[in-house]
Amino acid sequence: MNELRGIVVTPEGARPGLLRFGERLEAVESLPEAPQRYLLPGCLDLHVHGGDGADSMDGEAAVRQLARFHARNGTTALLATTVTAPLPDIEAALAGINAVVERPGPGEARVLGVHLEGPFINPDKLGAQPPYAIPPDLELMRRWLGLAPIKVVTLAPELPGALGLIRFLSEQGVRVQIGHTLATYAQALEAFEAGVASFTHCFNAMTPLRHREPGVAGLALERARRAEFITDGLHVHPAVVRASWKAIPEPYVVTDAVAAAGMPEGPYHMGRHRVIKRGDGVYLDDGVTLAGSALTTGQAIRNLVDWGYSLPEAVRATSATPARYLGLGERGHLQPGACADILVLNANLEVEEVYVQGQRIQDVPRGAPSTHRS
Repeated sequence: MNELRGIVVTPEGARPGLLRFGERLEAVESLPEAPQRYLLPGCLDLHVHGGDGADSMDGEAAVRQLARFHARNGTTALLATTVTAPLPDIEAALAGINAVVERPGPGEARVLGVHLEGPFINPDKLGAQPPYAIPPDLELMRRWLGLAPIKVVTLAPELPGALGLIRFLSEQGVRVQIGHTLATYAQALEAFEAGVASFTHCFNAMTPLRHREPGVAGLALERARRAEFITDGLHVHPAVVRASWKAIPEPYVVTDAVAAAGMPEGPYHMGRHRVIKRGDGVYLDDGVTLAGSALTTGQAIRNLVDWGYSLPEAVRATSATPARYLGLGERGHLQPGACADILVLNANLEVEEVYVQGQRIQDVPRGAPSTHRS
């Protein structure tokens, strides 16, 4: 039986405590005092393309590599995310992801399934997606659901056939998100009423909020219960995050990390696109268009605290809300019976230890440079 002492952090608050656990949490006890380190539920990242040089489109070995990287940096469960690509590439990626879902390996964040980002997106709003968008195809989607556990699908609701696909996926329990879209407010509202559950990297690759045409961003602020935010400080200004989170009841953090995450500056790939890591950002060859991110969930927590959020609020956005969104009652919280997915942060909020279902992850990058200002 493992035991950890520290400040136990939940969405409800933080208090000195003790965790006892095997594969699951056996006990959570209060203590009068504890070491100055923080015990959090492991982070769930519902939108991650890669990391440590590996891309989710490159098959089973690459998915395992990115899952190990993100585990070392605070993520205990994730959705491997595809990009828009030729259909054989997507089907090969689904097969590789499915192999990892079915046979999780040591040291890996649990890959819970797939976030299918495209190919049913607007070809005129690709952002950093490769140029292989196609119209929504119900029969193709039926086939893909048989290849891997697809948990989330990002699509553009203005495309012909999108509303029927939204209704079908919603009936199957798949979360449909609006993204890479030129939809008007009215088109997005119709999709929302058909079953859309969230908004993909909110404010990015969607029609903006204007005072006479609210666009998709305006609908998210008005109607959404949940929406993704990339909290690297590049995709969305911290002030916009703070303002949006006052309107959206259950916002959650995603990294949208690509192969360049955790790597030196230089060229990498994202599906069939070449991307360039420069500083803290990842860009297309034009040097302007953001192409995913180099963010980790550990850094995302530090960013949120720097932007004025408390650790309990950061826990809600990085673990509790994404777990609840996917209906994962055994993850995203520190209560007896839950999976022992635990993130340990030191006093500077740097990742110190990570446990995935009670197994300690090795080679955690302790003492790595941090932007957190204590």
